[in-house]
Amino acid sequence: MDRCIVLVDAGYLLGAAASLLAGEPSRSRITVDHAALIQGLRERAESDTRQPLLRIYWFDGAPDRVPQPEHRRLRVMPRVTVRLGALTRSDGRWAQKGVDAAMHAELTELARNRACSDIVLVTGDGDLLPGMMAAKEHGVAVHLWAVQAADGDYNQSEDLVAEADERRVLDRAWITQAVRAKEVTGVCAPPPVPRPEIAAILSAPLPDSALAAAAERTAEEPRHPAAAHNGTAERSPAAKGVPTPKDLAALRAPGPHADRPPASATLRWSSDKGWVDRPVAEPPDAASMPTLAQLTTAEQRWADREEDITTVGGDPFEVGQVFARRWVERLGDQSHIQKLSAMYPRIPHRIDGELLRYAARFGLLAHKDDQIDERDRYAIRAGFWRELDQRTGTERAAAAE
Repeated sequence: MDRCIVLVDAGYLLGAAASLLAGEPSRSRITVDHAALIQGLRERAESDTRQPLLRIYWFDGAPDRVPQPEHRRLRVMPRVTVRLGALTRSDGRWAQKGVDAAMHAELTELARNRACSDIVLVTGDGDLLPGMMAAKEHGVAVHLWAVQAADGDYNQSEDLVAEADERRVLDRAWITQAVRAKEVTGVCAPPPVPRPEIAAILSAPLPDSALAAAAERTAEEPRHPAAAHNGTAERSPAAKGVPTPKDLAALRAPGPHADRPPASATLRWSSDKGWVDRPVAEPPDAASMPTLAQLTTAEQRWADREEDITTVGGDPFEVGQVFARRWVERLGDQSHIQKLSAMYPRIPHRIDGELLRYAARFGLLAHKDDQIDERDRYAIRAGFWRELDQRTGTERAAAAE
């Protein structure tokens, strides 16, 4: 049929764009306007092939093949189909698995079924050479597109270049219509609202008294209780360098059951104000606070999912803000906001658990063994509090004050 199809190896396209614009192939160094990029690919393909576009296939890797925010946005765009391979980590580096095989299968199947007259390949991998040759044997014209190399050399397989019917280079001017290099600011929060308190929390020193008490406690308990009962000497696990809030509360609890802090014990929380003491037990007001799920109607749930797919980028800080915005806007009893603000920096367990489960939808858990990275957790909760502060007019003191 007289129409064209575009097959995009996203790893090649965005990696080469990052090398060109940011000096290294890390996709985290660039920001991508996917709507503009897809529109640019469509217009360029129809211009080069002089055929109307049937479809753009976007091939990419994802941890456990879980769609990331960009994939969810792409797959709802007209004429775009997303195919995901696995993204695995080996020797400290990420590698795609199954993407080349999926592109090869799609390429040969489209040509065999005569679904189009022209196929545009945006890739540099020589593993697609057999698929390219098969497509040509079925009478399909194959166009190979390259991204301008940062060093001016080839960033594609020479065999692919030699076998292609037509070859084009997507230069810097074309790339920058949809891709920008990020500015390296070193700030642990997304602009335009910096969050220096996240860095302050992570770098806050532990009080010397707490460290000394932790060391004393470790010296007093050299053996596991079960081992002592059996009369065998067994070393306890190595003491943590930084005690958790529960450890600190246990240190203050007198008596033989120090591991079970009484209700009067205090947890010490790190925040942008420094160390903040809070009771072990949650305040009674926490139990009465509704969760977002309880406040959300079926119609709102549908609209939320649409917003998550098309608008929310998936940055941890942004995720916390979106969750807090929805929770505040749907509250019937606004007194809950002031009660929650008084608990800062502690978020009630029910709401905090729901917040982290919401974050999991954006792939923040996918490659971390179902555990959110510590910095991501701080950013998610910091985004939650920033949104709450903006809606209540609260200005929290910086750690340095």
